[in-house]
Amino acid sequence: MALNVPGLVVMAVFYLLILGTGIWASMRSRKVEKKSTGDGMEITLLAGRNINLLVGIFTLTATWVGGGFILGIAEATYNPTLGAVWALMPVPYVLTFFLGGFFFAKPMRENNYLTMMDPFQKKYGNFLSSALIFPALVADVLWVARTLVSLGGTMSVILDLSYVYSIIISSVVAIIYTLLGGLYSVAYTDVIQLILIFVSLWVCVPFLLTNPHSVDISLTAYNQTFQAPWVGTVELDEAGKWFDDFMLLALGGLAYQAFYQRILSASSYTQAQVTCFASSAFCLVLGIPSVLVGAVAASTDWNSTSYGLPTPYERDQAGSILPIALQYLTPTYISIIGIGAVAAAVMSSMDSALLSSASLFSSNIYKNIIRKQASDYEMQWVIRISVVVVGLAGTALTFLDSSVLVFWLVGVDMSYTIMFPQLVCILFFKVSNGYGATVGYLMGLILRVLSGEPLIGLPPAIQFPGCRLDAEGRLTQFFPFRTAIMIMSLLSILLFSYLASIVFNKGLLSEKWDVFKIKRKQKPSARAVDDKRTNADNEEASAAKQLLETSSYGTIDEDFVQHHSKFFVVITLRSGRCDLGSLLPNIISCLMLLCRECSYISQHSIS
Repeated sequence: MALNVPGLVVMAVFYLLILGTGIWASMRSRKVEKKSTGDGMEITLLAGRNINLLVGIFTLTATWVGGGFILGIAEATYNPTLGAVWALMPVPYVLTFFLGGFFFAKPMRENNYLTMMDPFQKKYGNFLSSALIFPALVADVLWVARTLVSLGGTMSVILDLSYVYSIIISSVVAIIYTLLGGLYSVAYTDVIQLILIFVSLWVCVPFLLTNPHSVDISLTAYNQTFQAPWVGTVELDEAGKWFDDFMLLALGGLAYQAFYQRILSASSYTQAQVTCFASSAFCLVLGIPSVLVGAVAASTDWNSTSYGLPTPYERDQAGSILPIALQYLTPTYISIIGIGAVAAAVMSSMDSALLSSASLFSSNIYKNIIRKQASDYEMQWVIRISVVVVGLAGTALTFLDSSVLVFWLVGVDMSYTIMFPQLVCILFFKVSNGYGATVGYLMGLILRVLSGEPLIGLPPAIQFPGCRLDAEGRLTQFFPFRTAIMIMSLLSILLFSYLASIVFNKGLLSEKWDVFKIKRKQKPSARAVDDKRTNADNEEASAAKQLLETSSYGTIDEDFVQHHSKFFVVITLRSGRCDLGSLLPNIISCLMLLCRECSYISQHSIS
């Protein structure tokens, strides 16, 4: 197959359009920054907390509807061992956005946090927060990798362009416009990208459904034809794994910085809620075309196409089934439109992951730990360097595995088992503290590693009930072990936080061992307040008496002293506890009062 020149030209136009939008948005960002009284980091990372409602809905939806979303759904639907019932992404994401809107948006937005990790840093300190940031950064890097894998595979199939070149070009374009304008560039390019995704996918669907090489998908939904029914089944002994995957996708997304970046950029909590609810509907609609593509591919006689046998699944190309179906089951110009949808989806997710990881590193590590006195100009460069580093790291990972689902599940896995319970505790349980968070973090991490992961070839050291070989001969946990680990981690955080608070607040352990400073400060009792007030009155009376007895001018009129002695006492008391800025005006007032006193005494002496 020769290089598809028309397709390459169309892709070049698309990339120029996206790049041009990013440059325009970066110019808008600079204008807003000049007018704004806030700092530059807030403009870059959160668009000045004044993102337009419609733009906010588009950018949140586009962040979730990425290359992994589109290709992953098609891959799962087509895969004979899975089917559409295992293509879970759209429905769990509806739950993600509703839970986020109802419960998580309010505490994050009303506290005006800059990143998802701010509440951790505020309560736990820098050391523990740095450890908690690590899984969030890894998840973002894997996010970049899975989006690039999806685009590289699509371009290599439809354009016959080298896999390496496809990934590098896409990565460079996304990095450039993310560097230029921060969230403004990301958000406004997401608007164009989401429109392209919606239009392109739905344009391709009628051609796929009516191609001559496939039978009616309604006939193959529940019947064995060319392969197992594309709807798929969930056997009773697989129900635990299905439930685990569902909860992983539904709750794991709530521990992504990219989600909160959109929430925190809204002008109010109400706007953040509306953004979440509207985005959930878009996710459902945009998931349907990918399901249909997988269903058509499962209903196709591949021997009658130029692709031939063996089938894509047998050639281990199930991860690229969407571009393969577009290439061999639709006209050339339609397949080019389809690759535009994939490219738009990839770019919309990749730029979000780049900015998300840059936000965490620049704000929570560099600004709050490494250089607290860093200027806005310096922070802009830190953000840019972070974007480049994460982009290069994610690009490098794409050459290790070609399955979109591998990066998808491993990345969201870390967010679900480690970060989600931490986030729930920090936002909704006041008892949580650094000791509980440390135990929960270690427990979640250790149990997750020991549970194994067949997608990356890690055998399980702990075998939960139902652990057995899957259809591909890999030892797999069919128990909802990730959900179990998440719950154990959450309970560990609460239990050990409570125990630690008892140990230190009851004095069972010396305060010098309290490295996280969780011991409560005792509030003064009512009796102590009364005693303090009595002492102040005694000091005032003493000062008045001293003023009467020590005047160098003889006896001062007692009415004068009673009128002014309280003022002298206040001066005396304040001088012991205020800084010079507060003391100076009082000294001046005192001198003026002394002058009046001298005048008063002189008049009485003359008379």
